[in-house]
Amino acid sequence: MELPGLRSARLNRLLTQAELAQRANMTTASISRIETGTTKARISTVRRLAKALDVDPDELLNGTQPFNASRQEDWNR
Repeated sequence: MELPGLRSARLNRLLTQAELAQRANMTTASISRIETGTTKARISTVRRLAKALDVDPDELLNGTQPFNASRQEDWNR
């Protein structure tokens, strides 16, 4: 499945792809391929990424939280 909210969720937490990969026990290349849509994620991967980012899986699936650099809470995640 596609994860249009993955990149913004990662950026909201000020994580690099490598940092997210480490948290989710994945490779940086896998994160990159999922973010660009080259690879579709399995439901187990969606859950793993959501847990690593401390977000609801729906946020990754729907892209409900765009990055907002002006919001203080986005910098504190």
